[in-house]
Amino acid sequence: MRPKNSVQDDRQLLLSTRRDFIRQAACAAVGTVAVTNQIRDFRFINSALAQAGSGISDYKALVCVFMSGGNDANNLVVPTGTEYGNYAALRQTMAIPESALIPLTSLNSDGRTYGLHPNCQELGTLFHEGKLGVIMNSGPLLYPMTRDQYRNNLVAKPPQLFSHSDQVTHWQTSLPDQPATTGWGGRAARELFLDMTASQRTSQAISLCTSIAGQNTFEISNTFDITLQPGEDAANVAKLKQYHVSTGGAVTLSGVTGNRKTAMLNIARLSQPNIQETAFGDVLDRAIVLGDTLNTAITPTAATNYFTTAFPTTSLGNQLKMVARLIAARVALGMKRQIFFVNVGGYDTHTNQVGNTANPIGTANAPLFGSHANLLNELSEAVFAFQRAIEQLSLTDASLAQSVTGFTASDFGRRMSPNGQGTDHAWGGHHFVFGGAVRGQRTYGSYPVLQLGGPSDTGSGGTWIPTTSVDEYSATLAKWFGVTPTDMPTVFPNLGRFANPDLGFMS
Repeated sequence: MRPKNSVQDDRQLLLSTRRDFIRQAACAAVGTVAVTNQIRDFRFINSALAQAGSGISDYKALVCVFMSGGNDANNLVVPTGTEYGNYAALRQTMAIPESALIPLTSLNSDGRTYGLHPNCQELGTLFHEGKLGVIMNSGPLLYPMTRDQYRNNLVAKPPQLFSHSDQVTHWQTSLPDQPATTGWGGRAARELFLDMTASQRTSQAISLCTSIAGQNTFEISNTFDITLQPGEDAANVAKLKQYHVSTGGAVTLSGVTGNRKTAMLNIARLSQPNIQETAFGDVLDRAIVLGDTLNTAITPTAATNYFTTAFPTTSLGNQLKMVARLIAARVALGMKRQIFFVNVGGYDTHTNQVGNTANPIGTANAPLFGSHANLLNELSEAVFAFQRAIEQLSLTDASLAQSVTGFTASDFGRRMSPNGQGTDHAWGGHHFVFGGAVRGQRTYGSYPVLQLGGPSDTGSGGTWIPTTSVDEYSATLAKWFGVTPTDMPTVFPNLGRFANPDLGFMS
């Protein structure tokens, strides 16, 4: 027979269980993603300034493809014809045979002709379809800079040039001369968030910034001065925090289903006399529910053959496939704006950049093989499959074809002169922007002068001084994304120092 105070005892036991659960079991419960990450995603802060969103009527997505390690862009986009001889003389054992290059038939001309690395057949197809453009010699700058200004310290230069961590930060923040507290993607997301109505903020199930590659600087935003609109839930502000998704979807309760999952949710939802424990339980509850919501939304694209152009089963292929699935779920998730971040490593090619057993370095065909050739093949196949996936999705929503834009970024370019087995850290490099809204089949910016110690070289090894700043490149994307001229200085405080706030590569 149960004692008279059994109900009270049960209540106390459940509260105690909840406290133990929060203190000891929560981090292990949410798969491989720490609950501290979920706290970051769901933390909300009351703001000091009133904002009133005017509303956003369309959908747009930006996709950052980061090539971690420093891509050797000198072998990605190669001059052909009369200037190929200069290229080959400087590249030496790294030079790709001209006959192997994929010719780029450009709609504009800078007096040169170019070819792509032979492992980028798919990128060449997108270029000639008018869906891909080439951004020449871009990199972090504080001000436009000449060789004389660089060598004589006449103009301030980004600090810690040629350092991986610093240059990654410079690319992802577009603020080389300021402490790295936010990324330009996060700042752009914030400005668009402020333009949304309370109902639009509420309808968005997940953050505006989603990473398939873990924590990054690019998507960090500032939420400290955002005010809630009338009737808005405070938790909406958390939708400016990075949300991390794996290539298989949201990581939720690993191996916990049915009654056990229900009990765990009930424990998380119990109120506590300690406000921190209550808040912690609320965060865990939201993390579990949101993960389930996201995974349900992407279920229709779960079939292996859902996309008619198969994604390569590579790191980048799997990441971009998840981005495509999340874009397919945009209506179910109530999204108006999304910024995605994917990352692929291996581009720090100091050694083994070219060649294999059958074609060792020094032989004519060595540059057609090796680690860099494999990386560019992965990039080309994955970007092509992603673009075809967006086109497939646009068959049922024609506006989507013009609503998704991808772009590449990397720590830095690499030196023109080889170091023997590979190439060393440099500065400016070439990049791609792709999507239906891109004014493709064109090149933008200025290709460097291929002369060691010449006007484009910081020293004597072919380290190119960028002629297009990250600010100009990124601001062109942000303008298309919806950042207004009024808000552009907030997102890119240094943009006014450069001549081309819009490079013209977006329709």
